[in-house]
Amino acid sequence: MHASIQEIIESRVSANNYDSSRKLSEATISELVRLATLAPSAYNFQNWKFLAVVSDEAKLRLQAAAFNQQKISDAAVSFIICGTLNAHAQLEPALRPSVDAGIIDSKTLATWVGMAEQSHIGNALLQRDEALRSASLAAMTLMLAAQGMGLASCPLSGFDADAVSREFDLHTSEIPVMLVTVGYAAAGNWPQKLRKPVQEVMQVV
Repeated sequence: MHASIQEIIESRVSANNYDSSRKLSEATISELVRLATLAPSAYNFQNWKFLAVVSDEAKLRLQAAAFNQQKISDAAVSFIICGTLNAHAQLEPALRPSVDAGIIDSKTLATWVGMAEQSHIGNALLQRDEALRSASLAAMTLMLAAQGMGLASCPLSGFDADAVSREFDLHTSEIPVMLVTVGYAAAGNWPQKLRKPVQEVMQVV
């Protein structure tokens, strides 16, 4: 029986401890990425890239670039989730399948491409903001997908972005936004930590 999305959200924790003896199949890793790509992005840019770090050698390189956090070696896979710049340049082929499927029409495609080019060309800050937004939405979607599969996950912002880019040959248009470890939980993880009351963080206007 599948858990509800509410149960998945309420049971998710940021895991520090993984069972290093349990691996994930390539099919499971691919399915996690497929589900992550169902996250929203402006204009349906899909301006993201996922590097699935699974080999012992690659894990050690990533761990060194992430201040030697042990969970990177222990988890079955660590994802380097990148946001990509110049997304407007790839928008037409990104949208074409939705035109072919009858979801949007050619006029909408042309309008969106024109709007994206007008706002993004020459605007490095907007391009970076969109890359960060898209990668973050994809990362959260991936973590919820992992939780729904009975897996543990943890987002990591503690890493040297330049070192990650260098070690994994990222293009200058690919920004490593977040690392996400995924695997089977071992004992010793904290339960979900308490959150501020809703009335403290919400304003109704």
